[in-house]
Amino acid sequence: MHLSMIPLVFVLIGLALYVVLGGADFGAGWWQLTAGTGEHADRVRELAHDSMAPVWEANHVWLIFVLTVFWTAYPKAFGSIASTLSVALFIASIGIISRGALYALRSATTTTREERRIDPAFGLSSIVTPFALGAAVGGIASGRVPVGNAAGSLWTSWLNPTSAIIGALAVVTGIYMAAVFLSGDAGRTGNADLIESYRTRALVSGVVAGALAVGGLIVIHGDAPRLYHGLVQGDGLPALIVSALAGIGTIALVWLRRFEPARYVAGVAVAAIVAGWALAQKPQLLPGLTVSQAAAPHDTLVAVIVAVIAGAVILFPSLAALFRLTLGGQFDPGDAAAEARPATPRAVEPRNPRLVARLAIGALVIGFGLVNVASSTLAHVIGAGFLFAFVGLGFRVALSLGGEAEEPAATSK
Repeated sequence: MHLSMIPLVFVLIGLALYVVLGGADFGAGWWQLTAGTGEHADRVRELAHDSMAPVWEANHVWLIFVLTVFWTAYPKAFGSIASTLSVALFIASIGIISRGALYALRSATTTTREERRIDPAFGLSSIVTPFALGAAVGGIASGRVPVGNAAGSLWTSWLNPTSAIIGALAVVTGIYMAAVFLSGDAGRTGNADLIESYRTRALVSGVVAGALAVGGLIVIHGDAPRLYHGLVQGDGLPALIVSALAGIGTIALVWLRRFEPARYVAGVAVAAIVAGWALAQKPQLLPGLTVSQAAAPHDTLVAVIVAVIAGAVILFPSLAALFRLTLGGQFDPGDAAAEARPATPRAVEPRNPRLVARLAIGALVIGFGLVNVASSTLAHVIGAGFLFAFVGLGFRVALSLGGEAEEPAATSK
């Protein structure tokens, strides 16, 4: 793997996480919109709202990550995409802002009537936003975004058959993911009637998503033949097969009421779609522009890689703790068992902090040298590994120093 490819891999990982996690948030808005009326419908909406509460802002971190890394590592491609697809991206940004404002307003409501006024607008923005983002991806995938400042059409670049089918698929897969996730959340909170409601929704939306994906291949065959052949005959075929098998497996798990494994298998199915698109399109990033041609200078790429690795060591454990608490029910209201658990886990201190500090410094020196001085791909990969080790070891030492600083205050109480 060439150095210019590493930031793109980071971008694709972030995009897959956003499609899975952020997509499920958008889908929850659909179920709030279509819940109907009555006491049961109110409980359906309330579960969707409460399940999003601890994680909805964290899930949008991935979109910011994707934009920042792509902008820095591939400025020519980013400028071309942002200018040609400015209308679609503007619509998506308005939708994201509206969702955030409406979510905050709903949290402050005091009556069911107020909630029912806000939920339709929230649900509408939850449909428009993923469609606009998916349509933008369709414009890139179908080769309608040429290199240059607003070199493509501001309208047909995202209003075309491929964009329409990918936008619709983005909406439906989010709805599907949300139903699978909410089925498990209903079981965790002991809402037996909501389990069946969301289980039925998951099965129906899963079949619709599968049918739409098959129909999408037919549309792409006529509108974007290069992308089609890359998916069904080229490097994207393995990812396409994985997505299909994982999608079938998810439906089977939901049918058997195995909601927790279904959550992860559904994520694999959706993430494989992102991987298939990337593999089918390579080596081109935009028409006539390869990844290596679009990449920023060497020093910029190195800085991006180091920054992403350093941030990942802090971000991933934090997000893992957040989702562990969420899936463990420790944010659920009225959970007495969660209240009895310790609020903050004790940090495990290294046995020899000085040795760990020396190892961290050594890993930094070796990693920095391999990434900057060496020219082979293998050296870059090994160097990135050493930089990962440096951040992990340094974080461990920092935790131990923080614990030592807090110890006198703890003993004085």
